[in-house]
Amino acid sequence: MTGSNEKKLVKSDYTKTMIRAWLLQNGFNYSNYQGNGYSYVVYPALKKIHGDDKEGLCKDLADNCEFYNTNPNLLPFVTSLHLAMADEGIPYSEIRGLKMALMGPLAGIGDSLSQFCLAPLYSTIFSSLAQQGLAFAPVGFWLAINGTLLAIKFAMCNLGHKLGTSVIDKLSKSMALISECASMVGVTVITGLAVSFVKMNVNIEFAAGAAEEGVKQSTVSIQGMLDNIAPALLPVLYTLLMFYLIKKRNWNTYQLVILTVVVGIALSACGVLV
Repeated sequence: MTGSNEKKLVKSDYTKTMIRAWLLQNGFNYSNYQGNGYSYVVYPALKKIHGDDKEGLCKDLADNCEFYNTNPNLLPFVTSLHLAMADEGIPYSEIRGLKMALMGPLAGIGDSLSQFCLAPLYSTIFSSLAQQGLAFAPVGFWLAINGTLLAIKFAMCNLGHKLGTSVIDKLSKSMALISECASMVGVTVITGLAVSFVKMNVNIEFAAGAAEEGVKQSTVSIQGMLDNIAPALLPVLYTLLMFYLIKKRNWNTYQLVILTVVVGIALSACGVLV
């Protein structure tokens, strides 16, 4: 960042960024999801903040191209908060914790609101009107849902801007601590996702003791032993392996997917995993 306390952004810059949030998904890929789109959305505002510092601008844009995935309709809250902090000269390393901590909660709230509330509501209303012969119904649906989503974007933009500009001065001394706490929340969420969604079970059992006539021989399950030591140990270890390959070996998402598929098929074919 510029390190200057002179603010360079005005309200119109936040509004333009809010409108550009419609383009968030245009840069989607399976390596960093919305990372490129996020960087593109905030590009004009960051360019204005950095001014003639092209090297700083390039670094900031590259940093913002990292993995990101949230709901586009609530994104303006994140971008406005981000830009307000950046305009105060706060480095991206401190902004990043809040940005990442907001990603998951806003994704869940935004998806539920847009896909499971507004879309079914307006679909029911305007499909009923269409069945009654109203030719304007499809256009009405498009206008209604996009108008509502635009209003949500605008409200989130203003909320993020006000929150960012009002609390930064009070919290500037504690920003590093806040970012660290936000990062801890993010790590906790990721750990919960690893345990919940990464499934690995060892399908190996061996006999325990000598077989006796008329008595069923007992068996010992490797998976049972692992669960007694630490439940979901294998998913956590595999997640740590992925982290190691990303951070230390610079593997990309596609390499990780190929490795996972090959290992999964090979171990399943050998009867090791189920």
